[in-house]
Amino acid sequence: QVQLVESGGGLVQPGGSLRLSCAASGIIIEIYSMYWYRQAPGKQRELVAGIISGGSTRYVSSVKGRFTISRDNAKNTGYLQMNSLKSEDTAVYYCNADVRDIRGRNEYWGQGTQVTVSS
Repeated sequence: QVQLVESGGGLVQPGGSLRLSCAASGIIIEIYSMYWYRQAPGKQRELVAGIISGGSTRYVSSVKGRFTISRDNAKNTGYLQMNSLKSEDTAVYYCNADVRDIRGRNEYWGQGTQVTVSS
């Protein structure tokens, strides 16, 4: 069983920065892709950013130029650097990964980390 654990959330003022981490643990053969989603109160969960094994990235338009997704394959860890944060970025952020483990290819979710942008 693979587990994803997010960290790095918190309270930050508008214009500030946070760096989220997503650490994958367990018997991992390969992580194909990692994604960050977010869900604000009363809204649907939305894809924020993704990175595939080759390093290609994608972002939702609202965060382009402000957020950067990256990964450290040696540590099985993904990151989301969030700069110039806005109040509308407030949400619970979830890590999602497409992983090959001992059971085959599976999708996993983290438990979420709260990001609050407020003065």
